[in-house]
Parts: sequence; C-alpha cells; structure tokens
Amino acid sequence: MTGWDPAASVLLQILPRTARGPKRDAVFALWLTVRVVRDAAGPAPPTERAQRRRVAALQQRLSSLTLLPPLRRALAAAVAELLEGDSMTPARVLSQLVAPARDAAGQEAAEAIAGTVRATRQGASA
Repeated sequence: MTGWDPAASVLLQILPRTARGPKRDAVFALWLTVRVVRDAAGPAPPTERAQRRRVAALQQRLSSLTLLPPLRRALAAAVAELLEGDSMTPARVLSQLVAPARDAAGQEAAEAIAGTVRATRQGASA
C-alpha cells in the first residue's frame, strides 16, 4: 500500500482536536484497527505469522483503552475476525465498525471508516 489510508489520515486529524477521555481513546483505537485491517487488505499483505503478531499487538493495545461498551465489543469482534482471516474479512471488519464509531467517536470518524470500507471492497473485487 502506498501512502496512508484516507481513513487513517482523517482519524489522525481528528485525534488532536478531541479532548482526553473515552472519545479520544475511541478515535485512537479506530486508527490502530484501520491500519492493521488495511495492511492486511493491501497489495502486499503481511505473512500469516506477521499478521497474527500484529493482531495480537492490536488486541493488547486495545485492552488498555477506555472505550464505550458497543465499540469495545465491535473491536473485539474485529480482532477475532482478523485472526480467522479470509479475503473478505477486511471489508467486513471495517463495515462492522461504522455504527459503533459514530456513537463513540463521531460522524466524521464513521464517514472516514465507511469510505475505507468502499475502497477495501473495490480493491478486493479488482
């Protein structure tokens, strides 16, 4: 993948504008997750072992964040799906994060993730 994913860039722009607390943790958690998911869906995905390690590191980092229960559950489901892994997993994982992202991090974050879902699906069908 060349350059940053647009959703990751939007989430990074939102992060400094967000006050400390659960909303900021939500934006950070979404940014971490989008990076791992998009790398898995990229043109040169990491090896299976490297992907498992990245997902395990993501899981550990997410466990220390203060998140609203719906987002925490959605991220736990995302991690579980990433560990299973198949070609449609990245788009499915991201699509399941849109609604909880809207509730926990706001409309702008949800729209960024929804855009990445579309891009991931187009990349998978290409």
